[in-house]
Order: sequence, then C-alpha cells, then structure tokens
Amino acid sequence: MPAATAPAERKVTRPRADALRNRERIVAAAREMFVEHGPEVPIDEVARRAGVGNATVYRNFPDRDALVREVVCSVMDRTAEAAELALAESGDAFTALEHFVHAAADERIGALCPMVSSTFDQHHPDLVASRERVERLIEEVMGRAKAAGRLRPDVGVGDLMIAVGQLSRPPAGTDCLRGDRFVHRLLQLFLDGLRAPARSALPGEALSIRELRAS
Repeated sequence: MPAATAPAERKVTRPRADALRNRERIVAAAREMFVEHGPEVPIDEVARRAGVGNATVYRNFPDRDALVREVVCSVMDRTAEAAELALAESGDAFTALEHFVHAAADERIGALCPMVSSTFDQHHPDLVASRERVERLIEEVMGRAKAAGRLRPDVGVGDLMIAVGQLSRPPAGTDCLRGDRFVHRLLQLFLDGLRAPARSALPGEALSIRELRAS
C-alpha cells in the first residue's frame, strides 16, 4: 500500500515590499492633500504627489471612501501610539501631555477626523476600533495630568482635540510644510493655558468626547 503523501503546505501570499511602500506613500500623500484641500481632492492629484499611477491607487483603495477611511484610521493609530509613549513616561505628567499634543498635531488628527461624519460610514468596525482606542488613551493621558494637579480640572478631551485640530490645520490654500512653521509655537501657547492652577474660569462646561461627536 503506497505511503500517504503529506498535504502540500499552503503558501501565505504576502505583499511585496515595493507594494507596501507604494501603499504607505499613497496614504501619506492623501493625508497631506486632505488636510490642505479637503477629502474631495482629485485622486489623480493624490497619485501624482505619491509618485504612483492612478491604477496603483485604485488597486489599493477601490473607492474614495476606502482611502479616506484608511488615512483617518492610520492617523488615529499613530496618535494612539504617541499617547502610549506619553503614558510610559516616568517624569512630569504635564510634560508627557505636552509631548503627546505636539505629536498629535504632527499627525493632523484634529484636522482629519471631522471627515469621518461627512464622507463614509462612521460605524465601520476598523474606524470604531481605532477611534475607541485613541479616545481611551487620550483620556488616560489627561487623567494622569489632572490627578497630579498639573492640568486644570475644567478641561475635557473634546476641548483638547478641538484646539489641536484648529491649531494644526493650515490656512486654506497653503501646504502643510508652510503651516508647520507656526503650529508648535501656537500649541505651546495653548498648552501654557492648560496648566493648573487656572488663572481664570472658563465659560461653559468641559467638552467630552461624546459631546464632541454629537456637535
């Protein structure tokens, strides 16, 4: 009786290194152009900035919604990593918050996330997972600074993210690099106003993440 042959091993298809690099370049180019011009920027302009052809863009992202979602999710994931680094710092809790805020501004999180409500299904599981992770981590970073008495208690996560979004968004019609000259200077002015003890009372109430989503 012939010996049974072992089943052939299935080869796992992995993206080629150049394909991964192209995808990363597309996402990076789209992030810059969405910040500068909004999510309706022509796909061929994204392809041109990324240095790839239109077919390469559509091979990775079948439609505009898929591309916008990938950009927003990748930005939120990178921002979450910055928050984790802040939480891992062993020094002053407010300094860790400062490091996080500047890193979040570099990722354009505040300028990109408003696209979620207007361009695609905001309940997509990838988006929900990225959003819940980053929101939880930001609350932890701020909570630690408040517990240390270093962050004024009348500020919510929504307040922080609106300010980061407004201050990190370049003026209409200007590119990201030109706007970057001023972003971190203005952010530091804002951060100095967050320190405890507060020098004045803020009007209204602290804005939570839930209220930010509903606004």
